[in-house]
Amino acid sequence: MAFQDFEYISERRRAEKQRKLKKRIAMGTVSAFALVALIAVAIFVGVSKSSDTDTKSAQPHQQATNEDSHRHSNKVIKMICNSTDYKEMCENTLSKAVQAKPELGNTRDLLKTAISATADEVNMAMNKSMGFRFNTPAEKAAFEDCQVLMQDAKDELGFSVFLVGNSDVGKLPSETPDLNNWLSAVMSYQQTCIDGFPQGKLKDGMENALKAVKELTSNSLAIVSEVAWFLSTFQETAGPSRRLLEKESNSPNSLDKDGYPTWMAREDRRMLKANDEKPTPNVIVAKDGSGDYKTISGAFASVPEKYQGRYVIYVKEGIYEETVTVTNKMVNVTLYGDGSQKSIITGSKNFVDGVRTFETATFVALGEGFLAKGMGFRNTAGPEKGQAVAARVQADGAVFVNCRFEGYQDTLYAQTHRQFYRSCVVAGTIDFIFGDAAAVFQNCLIVVRKPLENQKNVVTAQGRVDKRETTGIVLHNCRILPDEKLVPLKSKIKSYLGRPCKEYSRTVVMESTIDDVIHPDGWLPWEGNFALNTLYYAEFNNNGPGATVVSRVNWPGRKVIDKQEALNYTVGPFLHAEDWINATDVQVHFGLYTS
Repeated sequence: MAFQDFEYISERRRAEKQRKLKKRIAMGTVSAFALVALIAVAIFVGVSKSSDTDTKSAQPHQQATNEDSHRHSNKVIKMICNSTDYKEMCENTLSKAVQAKPELGNTRDLLKTAISATADEVNMAMNKSMGFRFNTPAEKAAFEDCQVLMQDAKDELGFSVFLVGNSDVGKLPSETPDLNNWLSAVMSYQQTCIDGFPQGKLKDGMENALKAVKELTSNSLAIVSEVAWFLSTFQETAGPSRRLLEKESNSPNSLDKDGYPTWMAREDRRMLKANDEKPTPNVIVAKDGSGDYKTISGAFASVPEKYQGRYVIYVKEGIYEETVTVTNKMVNVTLYGDGSQKSIITGSKNFVDGVRTFETATFVALGEGFLAKGMGFRNTAGPEKGQAVAARVQADGAVFVNCRFEGYQDTLYAQTHRQFYRSCVVAGTIDFIFGDAAAVFQNCLIVVRKPLENQKNVVTAQGRVDKRETTGIVLHNCRILPDEKLVPLKSKIKSYLGRPCKEYSRTVVMESTIDDVIHPDGWLPWEGNFALNTLYYAEFNNNGPGATVVSRVNWPGRKVIDKQEALNYTVGPFLHAEDWINATDVQVHFGLYTS
């Protein structure tokens, strides 16, 4: 196949990926190669023994060699595909590729083949959908969203193919977080595409068109995990080169001494630490004309495509009524204001007025490495207008510090990739933190607002659609409390921590203070028994009147977890920042606040 559609990476994104690759410490690389060699030898010996009785035959030596190679490949394929949910599709996909190119025999080549096949299927699915006929403007608009989302999927698959193709087999375990991140996003894009259509034949048609894509993406996620597990297990048993995930019975968090994630570049951490100092901006936005631009969109339009380093936009105090998008070409951009209640971006697009939820966002962050500090993001549509997003975040490595997100239903759309929120305020009513990102909210205020009289409040609606996606919403050391307008009504209006909008919804609330605004059940079903056996809703060491778990719903997927399991959802392990163990320039913190 031709990879030009999938291997495209802008110069800035490519440079950033290469910078990260160079910084990684490839622990146990020699051991990984040894494992591959041992597996190959074991398979070869097994094949040789099984064919001893045929050695006296008159078959040409080359034919025997080809048969050995074919048996070897088949065994490796079966081993790799054994962990997938769609085994037949996995084996057929990889076997056809090996038949066409017999040299594709190692795990890296087969993983690359699986991901490439997914990219091929995306193209075929979209070509098939070009024949759809749209009966309403809503259907046509949903299809346009799908085209954008599937292009994003192709980009993510391209990054994955590029990474696998340019990594040694021994380094694959250290690349696994990036691969899981991108493939999880691909899974999410497909579901978002389907969800955008109104109920009917066209929605069913799109779901059918993407069925093979979903299965191939799921298989790719499974293969990544299988290969990484084999290599990591051998590395850990091979000697002391294991990455030190534990230290004196505690795992260090990926927070530096000031509480910021150490996977951020050093210059970015310094910028965040400067509470009283503002970084020198490249451009200034001011409504009164005292800056370079009067609108924030105008400032973003000025971002150079090939800018080296971090581009800084300073927004002076003011309420900016506009829709702002940080495009995926705007990499490593910082947006900072005079405070989350002083520098505010506001809008009122909403579902009731005919705008698709995906398009209602006042602010959209797509560009990798986006950083916001001291900014407010609002959607003022009100509770009667249904879904109305204040901010939609798709950017990988996005960080929001001291920001405020205000809305009602669907306030913050944490759509995809890895996101970190520190000391932010998020306010809303129904599903007001939702999406399929790997998102950690730390030291944040989660404010439950007053809904309509016949409504219930739900803090989260996490949208994981496959059990192997490395996504979820984590509320860590946060405070969940009612807005002052809800206080006199909190005994009448029921509020919950979350509900499962997708089958493998995952939300963790730990070491947080939960006010009695939260109903004793804690969690709310979506519809009937949907997802109750497959979701993952966990609580650990919370406090406050709403934290009592004795009356919580008794679902198989809802649990109170112990410290060891909770450590998996601290910033470092959950967001998989491989630089956090670099003891030469990072002072790590333990993952949990309590001992």
